[in-house]
Amino acid sequence: MFIALSDEEYASLARAAASEKLATGAWAALTLLAAVEGKRRADSVELREVLQAVLQARGQAQRIGVNLNQAVAAWNSGDLSPTLRWYARAAAQTVRKLDDLADELRSRLP
Repeated sequence: MFIALSDEEYASLARAAASEKLATGAWAALTLLAAVEGKRRADSVELREVLQAVLQARGQAQRIGVNLNQAVAAWNSGDLSPTLRWYARAAAQTVRKLDDLADELRSRLP
């Protein structure tokens, strides 16, 4: 497919693509396909940034799990912390919520 654009039009298109960290052709294709389907193209920059933050938080939660495993090992050796059960539930709940949020964000990305 060939689309003739003025230098000014192409510069606008390239800026829009760059703002979403997409190649110019990819941005144009996604935008055109959304228009054909009668949909407004989602602004994916913010969603991608949120997804990145969620994935980083998920990594931190996984590290909590490692610490929790160490705490369980200590518990099995007889050194029981009174807050161990609370930490275990909090860590599991946090990871579940982050997984759910990450899945929802992925489903919204183009």
